[in-house]
Order: sequence, then C-alpha cells, then structure tokens
Amino acid sequence: MGMVASSPRLVDVIDLFSARRSHSSGAVMGLDVCRVEPWGLSLECSTPEDPAADSEVTWLLPDLGLKLTRHRPRRRHSRRGPSLLTAVHVERDTRSWTTTDLLLGLEVPDQGPARIAQYEEFADAVSGGLIRLSEADYALRTVHRTLEEISLHRDLNQWLAHRGIFDIW
Repeated sequence: MGMVASSPRLVDVIDLFSARRSHSSGAVMGLDVCRVEPWGLSLECSTPEDPAADSEVTWLLPDLGLKLTRHRPRRRHSRRGPSLLTAVHVERDTRSWTTTDLLLGLEVPDQGPARIAQYEEFADAVSGGLIRLSEADYALRTVHRTLEEISLHRDLNQWLAHRGIFDIW
C-alpha cells in the first residue's frame, strides 16, 4: 500500500513537439521515437539503467483504452519478455497526449495464455481512493474484454489486426 500513498496519480504527459515524456514523479525522458499513427501513438525510449533491456516500446491505443508496452532485450538472441497491456485513460490535443494509468493490465507472453497483471496494485489504488470507482469499472471492463479477445486470437499481432491495427508489434 506504500505505493498508493506516495504517488498521487500515475500520469504521463507526452509532448509531441519536443518528443519528451514527463512522469507524475517529475522525471522527464527524451523519446527516440514519438510518432502519431492512425491507431494512436508509437513511442520508444532507451533504458540505459536497465541491465536486461535496451529500450522500452510503447503504443498508446486511445480508442481501446490501452497502453501496450514491451522491453527490447540488450542481446539480440535473448528471449523477449512478455508484453504488458494496461488500461489507461488518454486525453490528447495537437501538442500533447496525457495518459492516466489505471494500474490493471494483462501480461501477454509470446507463447502461452495471457494473464491479468497488477491486480494487487489496482485493488490497493481503488481501496485507497487513488482510482475512482467509475475508472475501476472502466479498467475492469477494458481488461476483461481484451483478455477475451486475445484468448480468441491467441496472438497479439492477430488481435491487433482484428482491431484494425496492421503494424507488427
């Protein structure tokens, strides 16, 4: 529960013109990729502090209420970790995109079934009042719908194509 007390909201603001992401913690990161796509926003940033990952790739899918994240391994032949889909609320205008992380998500490995992730943090945030009940309902509906759809398609790229996103994740 310590995480809930210390962070008021998990909000990121992405400035499209300067290609920078500002976290609610105050940290600001330069982005190597910051590109508006027909389906949302594609981001990539280096992760020099991470011994295993070279970079973090994030797609914001505002129409689906999701953020899709994965880490590219430093070694080319290393096995890639799971992708994480997280329920988010997205506000956007010409200059910036603001995302509020609703803490509930899915972990989707390359092989094997997707599973719900971060539910303890989500439950703590809801009970602590960090996430409103209407947002919690939205996050639950979004994650369960997505889990059902990904289970039917059995592959993230097939699910994305089903959703009209033909770029390869």
